[in-house]
Amino acid sequence: MSFVIWIGTTVATFLIMEGVTWCTHKYIMHGFGWYLHEDHHQPGYPHVFEKNDAFFVVFAIPSILLFYFGIRPEINYLFFIGLGILFYGIAYFLIHDVLIHRRFNWFKNTNSQYLKGLRKAHKIHHKHLDKPDGECFGMLFVPFKYFKKKQ
Repeated sequence: MSFVIWIGTTVATFLIMEGVTWCTHKYIMHGFGWYLHEDHHQPGYPHVFEKNDAFFVVFAIPSILLFYFGIRPEINYLFFIGLGILFYGIAYFLIHDVLIHRRFNWFKNTNSQYLKGLRKAHKIHHKHLDKPDGECFGMLFVPFKYFKKKQ
């Protein structure tokens, strides 16, 4: 397998993960997985960890399995799919938990219109405290209206 195919597989998986995340967020987290996700929608949730954090473990399992089977008997495309999932997980953590929810004191003074737009879209998502009627289920790609500067 060539280097270009490895990189392409990793990047394609990273991009596809946005669709997987959107579907998972809308149909699982706001569906039968609401029990784990509900505390995430409660304002001022006082704990360091939320039940919602269990989803990080759940989403890490496919990546770990793909790494395992992607090096047996030699490195193959499964490894690079797992790598794309891992990179998306890192991006999700940095954007969602660090930038948007400020669970860590990093990136507080960003002037990036893109990052501000992501934060604005997620705030709109969180204005719905209940399971139904949600919007903006994506994480890296949200509607363009959230990136416009206020006139």
